[in-house]
Amino acid sequence: MEVIEGRELQVPDAVYAYQLDGKGGVTAIDYDDKVTCDEPCWLHLDYAHPGSAAWLNSTPLLPDAVREALSGESSRPRVSRLGEGTMITLRSINFNADSRPDQLVTIRVYITDKLIVSTRHRKVYSIDQVVNDLQSGSGPTNSGNWLVEISDALTDHTSEFIEDLHDKIIDLEDALLEQQIPERGQLALIRKQLIVLRRYMAPQRDVFSRLASDRLPWMSDDDRRRMQDIADRLGRGLDDLDGSIARTAILSDEITTVMADAMNRRTYTMSLLAMVFLPTTFLTGLFGVNLGGIPGGGNPFGFAAFCLMLTGLVLGVAWWLRRSRWL
Repeated sequence: MEVIEGRELQVPDAVYAYQLDGKGGVTAIDYDDKVTCDEPCWLHLDYAHPGSAAWLNSTPLLPDAVREALSGESSRPRVSRLGEGTMITLRSINFNADSRPDQLVTIRVYITDKLIVSTRHRKVYSIDQVVNDLQSGSGPTNSGNWLVEISDALTDHTSEFIEDLHDKIIDLEDALLEQQIPERGQLALIRKQLIVLRRYMAPQRDVFSRLASDRLPWMSDDDRRRMQDIADRLGRGLDDLDGSIARTAILSDEITTVMADAMNRRTYTMSLLAMVFLPTTFLTGLFGVNLGGIPGGGNPFGFAAFCLMLTGLVLGVAWWLRRSRWL
């Protein structure tokens, strides 16, 4: 594929449609002329848009096995060789408004040395970061360099999110040392985010490692070394995730212990109060019966004497509990 008709790359609702200039910048694709393949063309599409979906289903530039993969529902990171090209599925942190970061977004890429077709539905901020570099003239220069830059941006965002979760766990630990229980659901949300990241970033690390080890013709040795560095960096992030998951388990046990201790203290206090007032309850119940012969019933100072007796009895029981080290 040395020359492509410009109209073959015409997608009316494409998110981005550029050709790399080989110097770190991009040029707009001229749909009226033939596009030479000296440098790769890049189409970034939203597969939910009707124009993009129609192009994916009909273009002769893509193998039949790629069409469904670029617009399908597969979301686990994976890489597969398809003839001259490579099909790659990656996940990114979701920074879209009104979305939780653990609801990861998916980017699918079919890449050759002359053509890059990437698709997504929700916005991927790592893509925009690479586009900004290209528009400023400091972006990737070829297909292999483009993939490395995308992978690097994805891993940077993942590492930042892992650090953010790590800081939240430290805050919870510090608060728990001061006997402050986190809000209901806060720890559960952090654990869910950690587990979701662990589930998808582990295969993504494997994807990066495979890209670094496969002898893809459009990746240079320098690109492969950088890709391996990205895989190693993501691997260190996975180690941090494992440690954070273990710390949240300890936090959960400690929170349960703190809450159980608080409940035990309350129960113990109520038991002591019941013990202090048990004799007085018995006496007041006994003297409260409406029968004749109640001692002091005819004495005008009987009630006062009875109250003093009850007070002395309460103080005596409290002194006994204190002496027995129950209080």
